[in-house]
This record gives sequence, C-alpha cells and structure tokens, in this order.
Amino acid sequence: MRERDPHDPATVATRYWQRLDDGRLECQLCPRCCRLREGQRGLCFVRAARSGERGGEVVLTTYGRSSGLYLDPIEKKPLNHFLPGTAVLSLGTAGCNLFCKFCQNWELSKSRELARLAEPAEPEQIAEAAVRYGAHSVAYTYNDPVIFHEYAIDTAAACRARGIDSVAVTAGYICEEPRREFFAAMDAANIDLKAFSERFYRHLTGAQLAPVLETLEYVYYETDVWLELTTLLVPGENDSDREIAGMARWVAEHLGPQVPMHFTAFHPAFKMVQARATPIETLRRARQIAMAEGVRYVYIGNVHDRAASSTYCHHCGALLIERIGYTLGAWQLDSAGRCAQCATPCAGVFAARGPHVLCQNGEQIDVQNPSGFTPREW
Repeated sequence: MRERDPHDPATVATRYWQRLDDGRLECQLCPRCCRLREGQRGLCFVRAARSGERGGEVVLTTYGRSSGLYLDPIEKKPLNHFLPGTAVLSLGTAGCNLFCKFCQNWELSKSRELARLAEPAEPEQIAEAAVRYGAHSVAYTYNDPVIFHEYAIDTAAACRARGIDSVAVTAGYICEEPRREFFAAMDAANIDLKAFSERFYRHLTGAQLAPVLETLEYVYYETDVWLELTTLLVPGENDSDREIAGMARWVAEHLGPQVPMHFTAFHPAFKMVQARATPIETLRRARQIAMAEGVRYVYIGNVHDRAASSTYCHHCGALLIERIGYTLGAWQLDSAGRCAQCATPCAGVFAARGPHVLCQNGEQIDVQNPSGFTPREW
C-alpha cells in the first residue's frame, strides 16, 4: 500500500529523490532532475517537495485522480500490432515533464487546475471499469504517465490481477531505476520519438534526445514490452528527408526492422498556432523513406489514408490487416499471426479478432469525463 497523506489522499510519498547539501530535494524520476525547496513543484507540476516527518520529501500530488476514462480502439494510441481490433480504456492526469511547444493535448498536460480536471479513480476501480466495458487493456496516455509513475504502476498491477494488459503512451523521458520499475508493469508501449536532432529536443521540447534513445533500447532489449514508435512531423522542424532517413536507419539498426513506426500529422496548437499543418504528402514521403531504410511496418496517422494505415506482409506484400480510420476491414492473418498467403510471421501481439467494444467506426466512448476535456491523439 502507498503511504498516503491523511489530509489529501491524492498525495503519496515517492522513492526517486535525494536530499542535496543545500537542503533542496532533487527529484530523480526523469533526466530533468528538478531541485526543489519546500513547497516547490517540479516542471511536471505534479511532483512536489513538502515537509514531513523526515524533514521533507518529494511527493506525487495526483494519485488516484483521472482526467476522465475513455474507451478507444487500441489503434488510436497508436498501436497497430498489439491486440488489433480490441478496445482500450484510456486515462491521464494533469502535467508533463516535457514542454513541447507543439503539444496537441496542452489543455491537460499544462493544466494547473488539478481539481477541475481530476476525478477520483482508484487503481482497482479502473481495473473494474476495464472489465465492465470489455476493454482488453488500459492505456496511460493524454499526458505522460512517467510523471504519475506510482499511480500508473499500481493501476497496472490491479489490471494484471484481472487479466487486463497495460499500455504506456510516453515520451520515454525517465531515469534508469524508475524506468526499470515502470516498464516491468507494462505490456505494450508507444514511445514518442519526437525528432532525431538535439536541436529539436532542446528548443521545442525542453528535453534531450539521448535519454529517449536509451529508453528505446532498454525497452526493446531488456523487457518483454511490445514497442511501437510515433513521430509527429512538424513542418520545417523535423520533417527533412535527411532527418527522417537518419531516424529510420537508427531504428532498423539499433532496435530492429520489425519495430513499427508511425508518422503523424501536426495541427497548429499551444505555442505554435501560427505553424502550418503537416501536408499528407509529407507523411507519405516519410513512410517511403523509412521503408527504404529497412523498417518493415510504417504507418501514417491523423489523416485518412487506407493504404498507408494498413499492415502488409514484409515478405510477399499481401494485405494482412486493413484499416479504414480506426475500424478494421480485411484480416489475412492466421491464428498464429502469420500471413495467410505465404505463412511469414507478422511481428506483433495478436489475439483472435474481435470488435471494438462500444467503439464501432472508431468512435470514442466517454465513460467518465466530469471536466468536459476532450483529449486528442494526434
């Protein structure tokens, strides 16, 4: 059981911090390593330094609070090779440990009004809701689950006890020890590889590229977590042929050609409302470049393109899983996940095909949304 504040059950003690010689507390959850004096919050806003019996500690202030529960198609995360055709129960909290100027969910990730956006939702309640609504998995998304580390892990444990999988949608910006604990609780992850340049990470996200690459390699080589990658292509910032080719080459060589990549369209938002939306031609070009670099499964998102959203056999080219928006069409995988034409295995975690429970035609079901916040998975 977590040690919870008797006056505020949403506040729980955390492990990943140390006291500095000058009396400040250094949070060691993510590479940002915020150094906090009593009463201060980290950049993520949800982890804070407070006084305590031991003279101060770093706490999480959003435990058991959700911005709402939504039933989605798993393809919306996006995950195309993890239980395709099933429903996932999605939740987030408030705050984020990155400061992406192009954030598509900034109303939530940059919220400083926790009470308005948060409704009590205990881990066991979330697991029960997933069972009740027919979800095969629960996704920690909308804002980065790294910052609600303890809440996500406890919810994943409650879900695992009920036979429900857990999915992390994250930027992968996390330190080594908490990373190990976090991904041990997950079954699948879509990690945002936001760009392949240090300039982009520093100037547009306030973070660094190297820790993200370390997380990708850790997840791929050291865990059983199913991994897919997403890159939001921002015109003029991370969409050059050279950068896309370098990124795809790194993925193919350092992870493997079977790791799916998703290139998704940017829509003007937050600090970049004057920027251009991503042309569909840019996404299609990125897909072709990545495939030319050896990545077998490359998709485009936030646009309607049936061909570029569907899955094909990397050996014979046969259509394996057809996608019309978030709805599945033709299905040409056998019960072992092999191509029905040439018997070549398709990388992924596949179950018997089933409908999107309460999510027909890709419609998102709002199970619990007291705030009226509308999340977007750009």
